[in-house]
Amino acid sequence: MTTSDVSEPTVHPYTREMAMIHQVFRRESRLLAELVQDVRPSDTARARVLAEHWRQYTVGLHAHHTGEDEMLWPVLLPHLDLDAEQVLAMEAQHHELTEGMDEVQVLMDRWQARALPEDRDELAEALRRHHRQLCAHLDEEEREVMPLVALHVGEEDWRAVGERGLAETPKDRLLIALGAILEDCPPEERREFLARLPVPARVLWKLLGQRQYRRETRRIRGRRASTA
Repeated sequence: MTTSDVSEPTVHPYTREMAMIHQVFRRESRLLAELVQDVRPSDTARARVLAEHWRQYTVGLHAHHTGEDEMLWPVLLPHLDLDAEQVLAMEAQHHELTEGMDEVQVLMDRWQARALPEDRDELAEALRRHHRQLCAHLDEEEREVMPLVALHVGEEDWRAVGERGLAETPKDRLLIALGAILEDCPPEERREFLARLPVPARVLWKLLGQRQYRRETRRIRGRRASTA
């Protein structure tokens, strides 16, 4: 999701929006490990809820990374010389993350069948490894690559990446995706982000989206649910 309808393509909008989206993946990958670890032995109903949340998470992260690989890096690379190595490193890290996620999926499938404590513990550790690997990647991308994007990628190309992300998000998950982005935002940043959205989207968020997101977080997180 992007709100890059501003007229001045400065560093600030690019890096802020990307960091906001990255924060969703940082938070959810951390919470997944914690939530799995909390599940009682044999609670297969709870295991199925978290397995579905993991699936939604991986779909979103995969779409985010393929959008960069297929639409953002090809626009950026022709403008770079030595810095191209940093972008190519991002592509390689995407592949490594996908391999790690495939390993987690195998463990997730095994655990949700019977919710055995030994399977839970192995899965939780794999999720913690994924979280550490993901955070290292996102930190490097924000530090090294997003400043290059701000310098060399035009507003139209940037918007196209965001529009692809929106198109790949199921319509019934759009307000949940918006809530996930807004959850950790400081109040001023949240107001600015919402102000960039079309008026109908802001109205839907106020009338339906906030309640929908609270229900979703309560269902997924239980006692860990955010009140934001």
